[in-house]
Amino acid sequence: MTRQLSRADRLIHQFDTVLRTLVPHAAQPERPSPAGSIADEPMTEAEREHAEGLMRINHTGEVCAQALYQGQGLTAKLPDTREQMEQAAQEEIDHLAWCDARLQELHGHTSVLNPMFYAASFGLGAVAGAVGDRVSLGFVAATEEQVGRHLDAHLRELPVADRRSRAVLEKMREDEAHHERWALEAGGTRFPTPVKLGMRLVSKVMTNSVYRF
Repeated sequence: MTRQLSRADRLIHQFDTVLRTLVPHAAQPERPSPAGSIADEPMTEAEREHAEGLMRINHTGEVCAQALYQGQGLTAKLPDTREQMEQAAQEEIDHLAWCDARLQELHGHTSVLNPMFYAASFGLGAVAGAVGDRVSLGFVAATEEQVGRHLDAHLRELPVADRRSRAVLEKMREDEAHHERWALEAGGTRFPTPVKLGMRLVSKVMTNSVYRF
């Protein structure tokens, strides 16, 4: 029989997740990086810096996604929903680790603003989960839709020579699309356009601030 986790067990798990999310290089993926054996190609310094900035944005986006799923998983009411949240959160850890590894290869650093964005996203996720599973799932779908837009834009902006980053982002895009479909199929509410526009504005603040810091 599977042992039921106590409140203390869940708190310890949450604390471990926070550490793995916010401490650079601490996240361990379950799946190998899509970059695999793809060879690096020469880039100019300007291209390298641009790729680094884009991957830092994607890394912070995964920090936010991890916090969002953890917050929602903490307050989600239906067991099936909570399990799906936890599975999605593990896939986001893969993304987090892949982006972190690519940043190291690009001689870059993760954003110093990550703790702030983690706290804000965790709070939003917990509130959404407390309101109800349909709203919580709708928030997942709307968030993943926004992430997909960012990934599409970054795939267009990446230097042609940066094939390793491109492989990572293409797999992330596939996973995020799956998360969005799952959330809607599980009964998530489709958020109205004004709410999505508001989320897009908040996301723009994050991307502009994290690109260099």
